Amino acid sequence: MTASSSLTDLLHAAVTAVGGSERPGQVTMAEAVAEAIDGDAHLLVQAGTGTGKSLGYLVPALAHGERVVVATATLALQRQLVERDLPRTVDALHPLLRRRPQFAMLKGRSNYLCLHRLHEGVPQEEEEGLFDPFEAAAPSSKLGKDLLRLRDWSDETETGDRDDLTPGVSDRAWSQVSVTSRECLGASKCAYGAECFAEAARERAKLADVVVTNHALLAIDAIEGAPVLPSHEVLIVDEAHELVSRVTGVATGELTPGQVNRAVRRAAKLVDEKAADALQTAAESFERLMELALPGRLEEIPEDLGYALVALRDASRTVISAIGDTRDRSVQDEDAVRKQALAAVESIHAVAERIVEGSEYDVVWYERHDRFGASLRVAPLSVSGLLREKLFSERSVVLTSATLKIGGDFNGVGASLGLAPEGIEGDDLPQWKGVDVGSPFDYPKQGILYVAKHLSQPGREGSRSDMLDELTELMEAAGGRTLGLFSSMRAAQAAAEELRGRLDLPILLQGEETLGELIRTFAADARTCLFGTLSLWQGVDVPGVNCQLVVMDRVPFPRPDDPLMSARQKAVEEAGGNGFMAVAATHAALLMAQGAGRLVRATGDRGVVAVLDPRLATARYGSFLRASMPDFWYTTDRNQARRSLAAIDAAAKADEK
Repeated sequence: MTASSSLTDLLHAAVTAVGGSERPGQVTMAEAVAEAIDGDAHLLVQAGTGTGKSLGYLVPALAHGERVVVATATLALQRQLVERDLPRTVDALHPLLRRRPQFAMLKGRSNYLCLHRLHEGVPQEEEEGLFDPFEAAAPSSKLGKDLLRLRDWSDETETGDRDDLTPGVSDRAWSQVSVTSRECLGASKCAYGAECFAEAARERAKLADVVVTNHALLAIDAIEGAPVLPSHEVLIVDEAHELVSRVTGVATGELTPGQVNRAVRRAAKLVDEKAADALQTAAESFERLMELALPGRLEEIPEDLGYALVALRDASRTVISAIGDTRDRSVQDEDAVRKQALAAVESIHAVAERIVEGSEYDVVWYERHDRFGASLRVAPLSVSGLLREKLFSERSVVLTSATLKIGGDFNGVGASLGLAPEGIEGDDLPQWKGVDVGSPFDYPKQGILYVAKHLSQPGREGSRSDMLDELTELMEAAGGRTLGLFSSMRAAQAAAEELRGRLDLPILLQGEETLGELIRTFAADARTCLFGTLSLWQGVDVPGVNCQLVVMDRVPFPRPDDPLMSARQKAVEEAGGNGFMAVAATHAALLMAQGAGRLVRATGDRGVVAVLDPRLATARYGSFLRASMPDFWYTTDRNQARRSLAAIDAAAKADEK
């Protein structure tokens, strides 16, 4: 690695190129990342909003010269890295490094347009042959228009990446022109293999010095054993507070009656009648059971469900063997039909077998949705062991986020990643260091944390009329400018409905328009307010005077009936730990840190974070939660909060004149 002075020169060149200003925290971060990479060590680095953490890790990574994989949680950051930060940084560093590092984006196969699907059609379940969606969809319908636009786009796009298509198309339309990795024929067997967008992306990644990917693909690479990412010496995980939930999502299996019935239809024409009938019978038994399923965890698999899953597993195994052994030239594009059928049946076999085997490290539960009916799900009790083994064993890993110190230290997040407390030595324990490089913002002067200590404690049910009264007063004082973060969609809808009747302010509600459109509208008008739930706690970046009040209706603990969270909490308690603090309080702390981070996005921002839940002030865990949030000036005085909001509103209006 270059000397520290050289690193400083590189960072200065990069910051200048992207039009930013150097921050002490960014320099500290770059030096810590360089030290970790050079020492083949692991680093957790908390870098507050505005630090410029992307350059804080890109510059030392590019200077090091070995291949780096950067994994992010959000599409927005992936695009920022590939379209803005990396091109400008590479141009700026080229004269100093005397080489031009290459970079590439890599996603899962289903994110890319499949030319075989596009030109040959989608294998259809109900009839022999292929279904041409372009002919079947009425040209005037939304689906028809989307498909015609996709066909035109296929001649223009260089990447075939769904995210490069503007405006986007529905999931239904995209599913007609994409395949999963299991459904893919493989480049050598596909007539379009030489032109394949997904294969081209993989080839670009193999040649790149920096590969930008997402947490999901990183999880697939770790879990499935078959390498998806090119070999690399350094892994940088941005938005690292999201990693555990993304890995859990990839490691979660699901069975639904609809999914099983689709697999039956796809396989029926490819196997003999006996094998098809056995799978059909097993599917019908499973569907009858699911009609009676009640939501909740299954600590033991009921006998009737066990029988149904064994039947599904065994019938699926027979069909998988039969599909592999038969050839039927009467089926048009037989390879594609067989591959799709195999993928569907293999998925059912894998989940049924996993649940039947009954690992003590898995949690099984029923879910029921109003629209989609019942589903049977299985997820790992913990992914920490998997991450410790797969993530930290063969490369230097840097994990960064604005929120990694929970309750004042890194150990909570570290434990979820499979890391022992910082400084603990052991032969099989990855050694790591935590660094907090701070924030360029003066939080005590820029923001107030107001806790409405006088309100009644929120219960599981009830309208919380005193909370709505408090919210009304705060929004009036702020003149709008409010981002409402609610713990459930039901609470957000109820509040929006009530306050639309009380206030002469535009109130947007998540779900009434696309998230991007809602945020754009909110950011464009000071009087407009935006209410919503989980994705707003983390996905809103509105610097300036149009977001000066961030409201949380309650501490966002997991639902008490959340099967996976409650199972994880119980496991910690059985091991002698504090399950509530390790799971529920840590979950809430991460969300509250992220939510509070919506307020101050630039050095000139001012405002109030209002938590309308007295437990943040009165409960024993309140100090733990507050220690996880930005260091705002703290008060429980409602009049102080309203006066401050009114003053901020008046100043903003004066500036507008």
